[in-house]
Amino acid sequence: MTVLITGAAGFIGFHLARRLLAEGAEVLGLDDHNAYYDPALKAAREAQLIVHPNYLSLRGGIETPGLLAGIMARHRPRVVVHLAAQAGVRHSIEAPGSYASANLAGTFQVLEAARACPPDHLLMASSSSVYGGSDRMPYRETDRTDQPLSFYAATKKASEAMAHSYAALYGLPITMLRFFTVYGPWGRPDMAPFLFTSALFEDRPIRLFNNGRLQRDFTYVDDLVEAIRALIDVVPHHPAMPLPGDSLSPVSPFRIVNIGNGRPVPLMDFIRALEDATGRKARLQLLPMQPGDVEATWADTTLLQRLIGPRQQTPMSVALRRHVDWFASYYAASLLEPQDKQVLLHH
Repeated sequence: MTVLITGAAGFIGFHLARRLLAEGAEVLGLDDHNAYYDPALKAAREAQLIVHPNYLSLRGGIETPGLLAGIMARHRPRVVVHLAAQAGVRHSIEAPGSYASANLAGTFQVLEAARACPPDHLLMASSSSVYGGSDRMPYRETDRTDQPLSFYAATKKASEAMAHSYAALYGLPITMLRFFTVYGPWGRPDMAPFLFTSALFEDRPIRLFNNGRLQRDFTYVDDLVEAIRALIDVVPHHPAMPLPGDSLSPVSPFRIVNIGNGRPVPLMDFIRALEDATGRKARLQLLPMQPGDVEATWADTTLLQRLIGPRQQTPMSVALRRHVDWFASYYAASLLEPQDKQVLLHH
């Protein structure tokens, strides 16, 4: 099986590539190593992949006209997993143009390339952010998602609509993957688990918005990757008999699937677990709610379990221990030499 992964040097893309390589797949990894966060971290992830003989590293931005079409015409991947995107709810307020470019124009290039060289299955990353202002919990794939609270969420919702149109027009089998807060080793420096860990090791206050009254459906990256791997083999068809509660489109081979842990965790509970994993005490800075943010996320994972069966669920204590061990190892120099401490994050 040949799989093209866009965003392969990213957090989830790296873990997915490593998982597929372990089972013998040939992986084409496309990434532009942009500077949204430290490119050295992306390069370090990629260095773990390029030593594998079945991995081909490709460099470029998905929004580049013709780039993806050329790659797919040349290599004919059976599966495409589109993970590349401009991420971050808060950054989309400051730099919305980058989201229009990567998430809208980039997704268009993916869809056009898939139309010209159809894979057996196209899987595309979406986000729990699309649920926006909905107060119905847990979030179900069939809920309305027409109240985005950030431009990031709006671009993800638009990507889902674009993908559905291509599935309907050209018969492309497409699965949209709505990710909930993902954490683990090699994580993104702009995400809360990384920011909290960095603050604990550097003895800085942890900034908590909405005075800490937030809940997130924290999802360990290995569990998420196993779900993606299983869903690769669950190709939507049309016409087909939908499962109970299915999001399968009635007019195209298109389905939306939540991938989360299936339960919300209060942010304060997550911080206490992180204190246990690091052996350090957190200092807290309580702040008002941020624009574009939501108080809680909670995935209904019933459809996911109906599609792929029983799921791996890593205990949070185990997952955070692995995350902290990686963090301490990767940033060992700065953690062990406080007088020469590097600035890991720029706020």
